[in-house]
Amino acid sequence: MVNHVKIGLLGCGTVGEAFAELLVERRAAIEDVTGISLDLVRIAVRNPDKPRSPKLDPNLFTGDPLDVVKAEDVDIVVELIGGVTPVDELVVTALNSGKPVVTANKQLIGSAGPELFAAADRAGVDLFFEAAAVAAVPILRPIRESLLGEDVTRVAGIVNGTTNFILTRMMSDGLSFDEALTNAQELGLAEPDPTADIEGDDAASKVAILASLAFNRSVVADDVAREGIVGLDLEDFELAAQFGFDIKLLAVAERFTDGPEGSEQIGAQVFPALIERDHPLASVRDSFNAVFVTTSAAGELMFYGHGAGPRPSASAILGDVVAAADHLHRGTHRRVPVGSPAAIRPTQDLVYSYYLRTEVDEAPGVLSQVTGAFARHGVSIRKVDQHGSESQARVVFITFPATERALHGALDELRGLGHVRDIGRVLRIYK
Repeated sequence: MVNHVKIGLLGCGTVGEAFAELLVERRAAIEDVTGISLDLVRIAVRNPDKPRSPKLDPNLFTGDPLDVVKAEDVDIVVELIGGVTPVDELVVTALNSGKPVVTANKQLIGSAGPELFAAADRAGVDLFFEAAAVAAVPILRPIRESLLGEDVTRVAGIVNGTTNFILTRMMSDGLSFDEALTNAQELGLAEPDPTADIEGDDAASKVAILASLAFNRSVVADDVAREGIVGLDLEDFELAAQFGFDIKLLAVAERFTDGPEGSEQIGAQVFPALIERDHPLASVRDSFNAVFVTTSAAGELMFYGHGAGPRPSASAILGDVVAAADHLHRGTHRRVPVGSPAAIRPTQDLVYSYYLRTEVDEAPGVLSQVTGAFARHGVSIRKVDQHGSESQARVVFITFPATERALHGALDELRGLGHVRDIGRVLRIYK
């Protein structure tokens, strides 16, 4: 006997249309395997009269999303509108009506996730959001289920395909930042307004989601310190290569157990970093994404694949819909295992090694002044590379691990030295 589960879709843009088409394409195969027929019955869009894919019945479209959320013939709501307000109200309305919700909205989950998780749990229905983290890469379900009994200590990776493409082009092809960004926009990998990607906001929402699930603590996007890739120039890439590094925009969340009085803290950051070329993340190129999960028993696990694009996102959404439909048929649901708000470790207390380049006067004793400033703040120098002319020298430093507080203290002192002309971009070194 076939069980019919009826789907209501909110939003039919690029990803929404790809999902609807994939649902139509895969419907028979899914029914064969699961005995469940996924029937798309309503689609809410801003303009119902706009021409759509010929695979979609024009009679399904409506201009009012509440028509979909409140409809008695809708069993599962798929939210692909994006943004936070008023989407959060639509999602809560669906959940309160006993309807599972599937979303790809990283901004929504990254900012309002704890409230939505609680609403889903109270209603006893599913809230799935696999595509909100790394599109088609199956990372959230393994963390939610397979690694639920594990002691996860760190989640780190490349979670934004647009910035990874830009950095790949700069490193491999010698393109400037502006040239690489334009290339990404021409290929449809970057939005006309790429701010959320290049400033690290997109990655911050994603790592907040990953951290919440990995550590069973509520982490929101506002908890994530972020630095984007704006300001990186080709000299940084050339120098990184000389030292055996590549440059990647990383999202890192780590659990610490040495907080005040032995308390637990979580550090969450997005930043461009130097990464040794033999590290697996250094080989992740173009618009691909990868996430490293470090655990006490299983060790290091890496999840890799397409992190962007309509079809990869649609694949993850459809997988969630199938799971939600199966749970609905069985009369069960899987709660999101996220506990109380996390205590966030101050960024100044986090420890890294660092790369930085300076421009100084070529004069006796200048290098000693600079290294002395580092020493006074407890920052030890691992490598120094100096090239200069008769009047000015470029000095590149690689440090041993130190807190960010110590590094910034040293930088403040350097800026007050008369012979230091410029301090370039400071980059953390990830290991």
